[in-house]
Amino acid sequence: MVDVSALGDAILKGERAALARAITLAESRRADHREQARALIQHLLPQTGKAIRVGITGVPGVGKSTTIDALGTYLTGLGHKVAVLAVDPSSSRSGGSILGDKTRMARLAVDPKAYIRPSPSSGTLGGVAAKTRETMLLCEAAGFDVILVETVGVGQSETAVADLTDFFLVLMLPNAGDELQGIKKGIIELADMIAVNKADGEGATAARAAAAQYQAALHILAPTSMIWSTPVVTISGLTGAGLDMLWAKIEEHRSRFEAKGLIAERRRRQDVKWMWAMLEDRLQARLRHDPALKARIPALEAAVGAGEMAPTAAADEIARALGL
Repeated sequence: MVDVSALGDAILKGERAALARAITLAESRRADHREQARALIQHLLPQTGKAIRVGITGVPGVGKSTTIDALGTYLTGLGHKVAVLAVDPSSSRSGGSILGDKTRMARLAVDPKAYIRPSPSSGTLGGVAAKTRETMLLCEAAGFDVILVETVGVGQSETAVADLTDFFLVLMLPNAGDELQGIKKGIIELADMIAVNKADGEGATAARAAAAQYQAALHILAPTSMIWSTPVVTISGLTGAGLDMLWAKIEEHRSRFEAKGLIAERRRRQDVKWMWAMLEDRLQARLRHDPALKARIPALEAAVGAGEMAPTAAADEIARALGL
């Protein structure tokens, strides 16, 4: 049995072992562990919410890890404490690799002011996002004032990360000509800033040209807010060039939105979505672990697949078993 009060006090003192233990508790599927994790987060809740939460996404090969490593190192150099969390709904078996993340972010991995943690995959994006949110709150309670949430999956993971954070950064490659055709409009509409990476050496000219094209493309879309027009910057995760401007834009966004009370409003909306994500996760857990349902579902699937039973009838039977 975990002493929630003692564990919470250790986290507030910034003890890494306590933080790691608490995150493992939050990630557990055991009912007693989940209950203890909920009690711990409720206990720590007044000490959370003070960090700048930044979501980061980008196409494969854009250099997310290199950029996060460089940005995080720049921020710790300014005196910030940085936590890096990864949302990976694509890894249903392993949920990501701590060793892999630390290998990709070599400087942050050994930085005493940084903490790297991947989210576990629970088979549903809502579950992954819920666990990431719990981890984020625990990191905030431990004193981390910048939370970088990286999406390493595809598809809806971008939306999930945008729903976890205050600021959504989209990284792009310099070869804008082809990439502009393949940009998902929904992701661009979520972006609070676009950063064209690899603006170093021979790529600098191409990056500037790409940035101009992205800026032109943004004019077609409605702005994400009446008080913020999505900027486009060029950076190099490899050399660190442009990261000071990138961070200045993030701070400017926070200053503007806090002054209007929009950060708090956004987080309240996110909390409601979190509630529904956790409810969905618990329903999924019931489906996975209820003995009667586990025994009955294969027969229902077979009957529906064979055309012997209507999908609506099967769904009704499962819903009744869940008490719905």
